[in-house]
Amino acid sequence: MPTPTESADLILKLYDFRREPVLRDARAWFSQEFNPTTLEEVSETIMGEKSAWLRMVVGYWDMASSLVVFEAIDQKMFNAASGEMLGVFAKVEPFLDGLRQQFNSPDFLRHLEEVGRELPNADTRLRQNRERIQAAPASEEPG
Repeated sequence: MPTPTESADLILKLYDFRREPVLRDARAWFSQEFNPTTLEEVSETIMGEKSAWLRMVVGYWDMASSLVVFEAIDQKMFNAASGEMLGVFAKVEPFLDGLRQQFNSPDFLRHLEEVGRELPNADTRLRQNRERIQAAPASEEPG
């Protein structure tokens, strides 16, 4: 098990990676524009012009989650510092089974899923996050 200092060092390194310009752009797109409601929408994105950005964001969070799964980072410390991970997982979680079947990739985002499901009150938090995502476009429409 890592020491608190070792976990903190890795979390800070992960934070630095998130500041890379291309990943920053991909994260902004993912959080603001990628709001799929069907498996088909996700599949089209994977095969479309934003494929690299989608794969970059989900791949980053799956990789970061793998550090938790393999105990390189303390899970409580990671959860406290990684709120964005919940938003990413909330957007892709409804489509994981379909994506795994469609692309014959049974382990696709397995680490992200494992860490996401182990969050305290995960089901409630995922539902609330998805409700916020669904409500956002309606709140931006002119009154």
